[in-house]
Amino acid sequence: MNKGYIGKILMIDLTNKEIIEEKIPDSVYEEYLSGLGLGAYILYDRIPKGADPLGPDNILGFISGLLTGSGTLFTGRWMVVGKSPLTGGWGDANCGGNFSPAIKKCGYDGIFFKGISEKPVYLYVNNNKAELRDASHIWGKDAIESEEILCKESEGKNPRVATIGTSGEKLSFISGICNDKGRIAARAGLGAVMGSKKLKGIVLTGSQLITSYNRNMIKRHNITLNLWVKFQPPFVPGSKTSYVGALLRSLPVQVAQDGLLYKILLKKWGTVSMNQISIETGDAPIKNWGGTNVDFGPDKSIAVNPDAIINKEIKKYYCYSCPLGCGGICDIKNNKYNKEGYEETHKPEYESVVALGGLCMNEDVDSIFYLNEVLNRAGMDTISAGTTVAFAIECYENGILTKEDTDGLELKWGNTDAIIQLIHKMINREGIGDILADGVKKASEKMKKNSDKFAIHAGGQELAMHDGRNDPGFALHYCVEPTPGRHTIGSQLYYEMFKLWKKIKDLPSVSHLYGKNKKYIPDENKVKMAVACSKFMNVANGTGLCLFGALLGVNRLPIFEWINEATGWQKTPEDYMEIGARIQTLKQKFNILHGIDPKKNMANERTLGVPPLPNGANKEKTVDVEQMIGNYWTHFGWDKETGKP
Repeated sequence: MNKGYIGKILMIDLTNKEIIEEKIPDSVYEEYLSGLGLGAYILYDRIPKGADPLGPDNILGFISGLLTGSGTLFTGRWMVVGKSPLTGGWGDANCGGNFSPAIKKCGYDGIFFKGISEKPVYLYVNNNKAELRDASHIWGKDAIESEEILCKESEGKNPRVATIGTSGEKLSFISGICNDKGRIAARAGLGAVMGSKKLKGIVLTGSQLITSYNRNMIKRHNITLNLWVKFQPPFVPGSKTSYVGALLRSLPVQVAQDGLLYKILLKKWGTVSMNQISIETGDAPIKNWGGTNVDFGPDKSIAVNPDAIINKEIKKYYCYSCPLGCGGICDIKNNKYNKEGYEETHKPEYESVVALGGLCMNEDVDSIFYLNEVLNRAGMDTISAGTTVAFAIECYENGILTKEDTDGLELKWGNTDAIIQLIHKMINREGIGDILADGVKKASEKMKKNSDKFAIHAGGQELAMHDGRNDPGFALHYCVEPTPGRHTIGSQLYYEMFKLWKKIKDLPSVSHLYGKNKKYIPDENKVKMAVACSKFMNVANGTGLCLFGALLGVNRLPIFEWINEATGWQKTPEDYMEIGARIQTLKQKFNILHGIDPKKNMANERTLGVPPLPNGANKEKTVDVEQMIGNYWTHFGWDKETGKP
């Protein structure tokens, strides 16, 4: 029967060089979907309690979404899952590009690895034929060089490749996994897991058809959705976006956001459309979360305004099945820091620009383009890298690190040359870079001297570039998720754009205008909104749906209808939200099994407004998440005091 998913996975034992094909019952897909849900189902049962994240018992999985290849739009994301060396618990990372459909075209929904190889290897799969090949000749090369070499060595057509760079090889806890020459599944440190297994890459060259139950109905829905995507009225110039942010900040009321507006910005500039808007509204953290929009005002942020970024863009970049094209390829041949002679880089994302820019008080846009390429090639997470540099700068400014500790680097706010040199040291694990290469939590544990107060993380994961003092929904999700510190799951802003109340009964609706202080009241509706976001994004990550597509709202993007049309199921939106709850519970159970105390995943108190900022957009704002955390757990049926299912 045509049902969207394949019904098989590949399990590779790297120690024994065994490659085993496994059938997965239909019931598993009905209970957990594919993607993130299938990954949770496999890993919970098969990774033993207390397994070393960098040891042979950890399992690393690459999984496609249930809707990938079904004919649906925005559904080209792939997931990598494993026990995280960064948090010690559940780890996942999400990536676009063209790798996700390649998994299914080889005849599988997912490819999983256990054990450790004696020498560097890569997996080559051509349809249902898989083999491990020697990777010694590319071990030590960056992710993009490795991808280019593996593509040339491939016998099949249109090979799709995922690799680690040198950061993953050196087991950096903030390393990720790359595809499409710089797209990166960056979070949770799963590049280090891949490196620990001596697995350099995966090459996929399948050509099997991916089927759907009712592709004609899917196409009908796509026609309507595409009309929304094509709607593109004019907007202010990029150099004027700081005024938009200032206006939103000065309004006495909060304007509920519609994802259609964000789509307009994404289509025009990509995520960098928010660079100055987010700084001015207080969404973007500045100076290691200790500064404000006053410290990095329009005179500084103008260097990273949206037009300044896309002026370097030479062509649009589209992920698989995406009609929007928020990505771009940029020319960096004449970049003043580019001594290596790199020609192109993927357009830096908003997260990268803020982490390498305002978070470190760095206003040099050339350095951000250059570091974006350097970190992509190394396979190191730009969010964690920027956060770690900001941590090191504040430690230096407060005398915790000395010039002797930093190998002579003057780690001052905005010292671009020192920031660049420090990131190279982190990638290469040289000197102080060896301490910092595993992120801020590990670094602060080694450095001591009360450096932990400058270490911005939740449960070991560096926080993303969205300030919970501006949107308390981000703060709650940073603390409460089984994968803490994430910005891609929920917030009050996301809930407004998802518009879930239009499809799901009993969820609170949002007024078009409401008092700004209402955001900070920890009432029951805020908890219901957060729980709904968590459930919904588990569904999205089980299907391969891009967050930016989801933000168009379920009234425009027919995610629940698509799943039924791809599989032949007849489930309601409420049924799918229950699947999302089941996935969330399994991830939480994974953490409990592996000794994670959910109460200890609280974000650094500075990020919650303790003490509150004295000025700027988030002046005197403190976020009370503790009261909401217990209620959030209760809504999932978990223990209110401990968070245990």
